[in-house]
Amino acid sequence: MAAPFFSTPFQPYVYQSPQDAITPFQILGGEAQVVQIMLKPQEKIIAKPGSMCFMSGSIEMENAYLPENEVGIWQWLFGKNISSIVLRNSGQTDGFVGIAAPYFARILPIDLASFNGEILCQPDAFLCSVNDVKVNNTVDQRGRNVVPSAEGFLRQKISGQGLAFILAGGSVVQKNLEIGEVLAVDVSCIVAVTSTVNVQIKYNGPPRRTMFGGDNAVTALLTGPGIVFIQSLPFHRLSQRIARSVTSPNMRENPKFFIQIAIFFFLAYVVIVSSLILTDV
Repeated sequence: MAAPFFSTPFQPYVYQSPQDAITPFQILGGEAQVVQIMLKPQEKIIAKPGSMCFMSGSIEMENAYLPENEVGIWQWLFGKNISSIVLRNSGQTDGFVGIAAPYFARILPIDLASFNGEILCQPDAFLCSVNDVKVNNTVDQRGRNVVPSAEGFLRQKISGQGLAFILAGGSVVQKNLEIGEVLAVDVSCIVAVTSTVNVQIKYNGPPRRTMFGGDNAVTALLTGPGIVFIQSLPFHRLSQRIARSVTSPNMRENPKFFIQIAIFFFLAYVVIVSSLILTDV
């Protein structure tokens, strides 16, 4: 007999911390996934605000502000969250928590102990964590690596020895780079890289193309050794497609509409100023 249409595939995993603590978890769903984490009495997880989907009755939830050295001014300037939620099992028996992706995304479990305790991710990639995990927002100080958007140069550094769950849109590809091996990836498609990977930004085409936008205008050259996680559908690309579909047809068929309006007002301004000058003379 065929499986019911509402059945959900899941992948059971068991995470063992450096302190030999065992934490079972399951990744549920196919597209917009949910991670279900089992918690023993007094165990806790830290998650992004608004990500809790369901939990057992013994779980208590509270807000916690990040330490000042983990927040940074860039996180505040670009509207990032400066708080997180702590989910703790206060009961006498085992409980569970379901943490959901905020959009059509896949959840990747990252054992930081296997990545030398550090990994660099795209902004807002962090979903939740178990045990000793810290999340910092860093800025690439090299001028050539600064692209004209907050999402381009604001990177999320996840460090520690615990288990972190990060988000990736669409399908996910993992590339293991050898020493000196170079991989070119669209900047928006990079989910995470290990700290040993060297990242350099390359602009495709003349500067005017980068200024006025365009697909694949900026490419990242990744040099090994290290591991790279690549996503096929970045969230901002999905949101742009949705925005275009709800825009009025006339504006969608004429992408130069705003430029034409700007030129019209500029010429009108020149005519008015010229007429005033001639009138005074």
